[in-house]
Amino acid sequence: MAKRDVVFPAGRQALYERNRYSPAIRSDGFLFVSGQVGSREDGSPEPELEAQVRRAFENLNAILKEAGCTFDDVVDVTVFMVDPEAIFERAWKVVVSEYWGEAPYPTVTAVGVTWLYGFQFEIKAIARVPG
Repeated sequence: MAKRDVVFPAGRQALYERNRYSPAIRSDGFLFVSGQVGSREDGSPEPELEAQVRRAFENLNAILKEAGCTFDDVVDVTVFMVDPEAIFERAWKVVVSEYWGEAPYPTVTAVGVTWLYGFQFEIKAIARVPG
């Protein structure tokens, strides 16, 4: 088996090592990004929903940048939300107005969950690596 081509965003490698997973893996022209939550540098959650969504996207974008990608290269997104009936509209307003960009949009799957380790929102993505 080939060694995994792991992408670490600057300054957060210790957090991933502590939790024993890779933030992203490059493979065959694609970047597979682990779910990103609205965690601060120390791993604690942003307390307010909109701030969590923004921080989740900032964390996602840091990984994309480290791999030479932008959100425009993202082809597939999965979002997870605790109590989506209560938070979807608030979260999606931030996503669409601040991060989603112009058409054509990536595919998206939204999943309601009961637990996200103290977070309310998580986003994972698959991107095409340019070149």
